[in-house]
Amino acid sequence: MSVSLYSRNVARKLLLIQFLAVMASGLLFSLKDPFWGISAVCGGMAVLLPNMFFMIFAWRHQAHTPAKGRVAWTFAFGEALKVLVTFLLLVVALGGFKVAFLPLIVTWVSVLVVQILAPAVINNKG
Repeated sequence: MSVSLYSRNVARKLLLIQFLAVMASGLLFSLKDPFWGISAVCGGMAVLLPNMFFMIFAWRHQAHTPAKGRVAWTFAFGEALKVLVTFLLLVVALGGFKVAFLPLIVTWVSVLVVQILAPAVINNKG
């Protein structure tokens, strides 16, 4: 689920939790090899950076009150752009920086799982 569907405070908490997951994964993988730690951080940033850009994009368009049909198209465009940027960051990390595949993918999947599960934990306050 997209980060823009939540309030600003919940979205900020979600991004903070994702950032902490990226750093924890990077530290744990760096115990094996520092290059693996860098690879893990690259995988986590491939999720975190597009989420941050999408959050900014959604909040900028939230200030305006466009017509109902335009909201759906704007949201769809933002989601498509987020997926494309994620894919490009993964390709750059794998092809350009020649990072290790296993820590990259494990961290990428773990941050995606955090993105799905954290809002339920944040919203359940008791």
